[in-house]
Amino acid sequence: MTTSTPTRPRDGDSAGPNNDRTDAIRHDSGKRRFRPRTVRGMVLYAVLVVVSLIIVLPLVWVLITSFKTDGDVITNPYSIFPNPFSTEAYATLSSGQQPIFRWLLNSFLAASLQTIIILVTASAAAYALARLEFRGKKLVFGLIIATLLVPPVIFLIPNYLIVQNLGWLDTIWAISIPGAASAFGVFFLRQFFVGLPMEIEEAARIDGAGDFRIFMQIIIPLSKPALSTLAVLSFLANWNDFLWPIYVLLSPENLTLQPGLSQLQGAYSTHFSIVMAGAVIASVPVLILFAIAQRQIVESVASSGVKG
Repeated sequence: MTTSTPTRPRDGDSAGPNNDRTDAIRHDSGKRRFRPRTVRGMVLYAVLVVVSLIIVLPLVWVLITSFKTDGDVITNPYSIFPNPFSTEAYATLSSGQQPIFRWLLNSFLAASLQTIIILVTASAAAYALARLEFRGKKLVFGLIIATLLVPPVIFLIPNYLIVQNLGWLDTIWAISIPGAASAFGVFFLRQFFVGLPMEIEEAARIDGAGDFRIFMQIIIPLSKPALSTLAVLSFLANWNDFLWPIYVLLSPENLTLQPGLSQLQGAYSTHFSIVMAGAVIASVPVLILFAIAQRQIVESVASSGVKG
C-alpha cells in the first residue's frame, strides 16, 4: 500500500485563493509605493531643469553677445544667432588698447596669493579651535563668528588706512593681505575638523606624534575636500572683488580684472560686445578652476553629512 506525500508548492505556483489575494495586495501596494516616487522624481527633475536654465541662459547670452557687432546688439539683443558672426570684440581686446591680459594676470596672482594665505592661517586656527584645549577657546571662537555678522564695508576705511601706512597702495599686497584673515575659513574648517574621528589622532599620539605632526600628516591629508572647497571659494571672492581694488589700485596697468572691465564702458557710449567679450575672458579661469576641483567639492559636500 503506497501513501502519497503532499508536495509543497514551488515558487511562482499559486497555492489557492489566499495566495492570489496576497499577490494582488502586494501588487497594489507596490504600485502605491512606486507611483508617488515616480511623480516626485519627475517633479524634482523638472525643477532642476528650470533652475539650470535660469543659471545657464545668462551665460549663454553673454557668450553669444560677445560674437555680435554693436549694431546687431542694439537691433537684435535677444537673437540666438549673431548676424553677422564677428570676432571684432576679441580682436579689439587683444590689440593692446586695453591691458586686459595684464588685468587678468593681476587678478590671478592676487587671488592665488590670498587663497594660499587663507588656507595656511585658517587651517592652523581651525585645528587649534577644534582639537586643542586652552583657556578662552570658546570665547575666541565666538568672537570669530561674531565678525561674520559685521558688514564688510565697515572695514573699508580701517583697512585702507592700514594699507596706506604700510606703503602698500597700488601693489598686489593691498588686494591680497587684508582679505586673508578669513573668519569664514576658520569656521568652515573647524566644523570639518570636528567631524573627523578622534581614534586616528589618539593612535598617532600613542606612537609619539606631536600636535604639529598630527596636523600635517593626518588632518591635512584627510581634509583635502574641505581645503579644496575653501580654496575655490576664497579664489572666487578675490577674483570677483570690485569695490576694494578701486580704492587701493591707482594705476590703470595695476588694476585687477573686475574694475578694469568697468573701464570698457564709455561715458556716453558702451560697446556691449567688447564688454561681454571681457566677461567671457574673465569667466574662463573660474570655469577651469571649478572643473579641476569639482570632484573634491562634491566629496566635501557629501562628507559633511557623515559622522563617524
